[in-house]
Amino acid sequence: MAHTERRDAPGLPDFSLLKRLARDQLIFLLEQLPGKKDLFIDADLMSPLDRIANVTILKQHEVDKLYKVELKPIVSSSDQLCFLIRPRIQTVKWISDLVNSDKVAGRFRRYKIIFTPQKFYACETVLEEQGVYGDVTTDEWNFYILPLDDDILSLELPEFFRDNFLEGDQRWVTTAGSALHLLQSVYGSFSKVYGIGRCAKMVYESWRELMEEGEQRTRQPEFAKVFLIDRDVDFVTPLCSQVVYEGLVDDIFRIKCGSVEFGPDVTSSDKSIKVMLNSQDKVFDEIRNEHFSNVFGFLSQKAKNLQTAYDKRRGMDIQQMKAFVADELKGLKQEHRLLSLHIGASESMMKKKTKQDFQELLKTEHSLLEGFEIRECITHIEEHINRQVSMIDSLRLLCLLSITENGLLSKDYKSLKAQYLQSYGIEHLLTFANLRQLGLLEEQQAGETLTVMESKVGKLVTDKTVGKLTDAFSSLAKKSNFRALSKRLALVPKSGEEYDLRVPRDMAYVFSGAYIPLSCKLIEQVMERDGWTGLEEVARMLNGQEFAVTGGCSSSEARNKTDAQRIVLVMFLGGCTYSEISALQFLGKERGCRFIVVTTAITNSARLLEALLDNGASV
Repeated sequence: MAHTERRDAPGLPDFSLLKRLARDQLIFLLEQLPGKKDLFIDADLMSPLDRIANVTILKQHEVDKLYKVELKPIVSSSDQLCFLIRPRIQTVKWISDLVNSDKVAGRFRRYKIIFTPQKFYACETVLEEQGVYGDVTTDEWNFYILPLDDDILSLELPEFFRDNFLEGDQRWVTTAGSALHLLQSVYGSFSKVYGIGRCAKMVYESWRELMEEGEQRTRQPEFAKVFLIDRDVDFVTPLCSQVVYEGLVDDIFRIKCGSVEFGPDVTSSDKSIKVMLNSQDKVFDEIRNEHFSNVFGFLSQKAKNLQTAYDKRRGMDIQQMKAFVADELKGLKQEHRLLSLHIGASESMMKKKTKQDFQELLKTEHSLLEGFEIRECITHIEEHINRQVSMIDSLRLLCLLSITENGLLSKDYKSLKAQYLQSYGIEHLLTFANLRQLGLLEEQQAGETLTVMESKVGKLVTDKTVGKLTDAFSSLAKKSNFRALSKRLALVPKSGEEYDLRVPRDMAYVFSGAYIPLSCKLIEQVMERDGWTGLEEVARMLNGQEFAVTGGCSSSEARNKTDAQRIVLVMFLGGCTYSEISALQFLGKERGCRFIVVTTAITNSARLLEALLDNGASV
């Protein structure tokens, strides 16, 4: 039942090198503050740090005590304090206050700030303004990429999405460019770079500048093609409910930095268990990309196979039993433990997801994607809001309605907005302003876009403003054009056709056969055409900013044709969902190639919308 991999699929590069590089640089920076020291770590760096250098490694390099940065007075008695932080002004101000309070108390300590992935001028300015610039030493830990799995790399920068797309703050663009440069330095040059989106273009330019400044190394490339895509090119995909196993686990339990915490309802005990979710977990690896409806059957078969393996013990002589214990028993016990956890997780998810509410939710989503029964969908959304089922789910459905309909009719917009604010609080007025700014939830202007009836019969009105956007801040004036794009790229399979989720025929299986992720379809089409030729109209409807550039890789083309050319690096700027990763894995297996996903962070509908809530701003 799990998709079998083609024999000719190319092997993947060894990304554990990136971990070793990051670990070695961190150790070097810590040793620059010789002697015992206390280490203060930003809360959102604790999980990534644990994947790179655990407590044992830190202790070996004279880190005495570890503290989480909590922006309040500290209790450390050490004479040396080291701060491992993201470059945030609020945190730097807190450190400055600590240094100044020590000065007032007449206490002398040594202070070192390690910014990761890089330090910004604004942070150094704060140190100067607070009068502590000469009292602290600052450094950079260029920890750009964390490998979450063999083919999933993350910058672990969830703030990238809000900062770049909502605030217009482009400080992380150079970070993404540096991440690409690191990959090129370690794994060889890229022969072709494709991309779409304003941010993607800037990241490409940033990477190209770094490439021109640095020394050129001619080495055999391990992957040759790179595709950069902005999150705001496709907002529909992250707003849909995930139904592949890994996506569902993320939606319900929240996967953090490649691991998940299963509570007592899953573990069947009184304690929670933290589990790493990657290809090392053989049970998980076989079901991660499967539609949830197939998972129970697979786990049941796996349990039977495991029992058969255990039953082999019967009738063994001493020598055979000894060999069994030495070679197989440990592996079987580990597999049994993981199988129990995934069965528990599946049961827990099944209870939540087979409820009438969830089925109604999926039906509404599918109707919105197809453009049918829009009035019934609006009624269901109103009911959802008025019952106060879920603040985020209500907002998600509103955004999905707006994007698929190219904005809401004025009376619908005002009515739904009023009901939402009454149900969830007037403070969400600012949230609505944020969503409007990003083009996620808009009110149609008179005579501008589709009416509900026109959507139903499939008539399309050309948006005359497309193509006339100024480049200054394109997100402010974005139009969705989802219906036209859906038709042009065949994103929604014809209704009425049976879709067998056990034997998927295309990437639509990740949304129960109802919708092929726009982002993945674009990647497929561009790779097929080796560029944007024939996709000009599609690119125009996505507000342009597409590019395809030939890189500087020319050596050993013969080998590249069979190996590196079939490994494609896809970089999502603003976050990527597990459903998109599953869709790309399926596409790779169909085409005999491999996709490596690099993302600024893993996202889903809840994370995306939480980043846009009025209180989501971080200094």
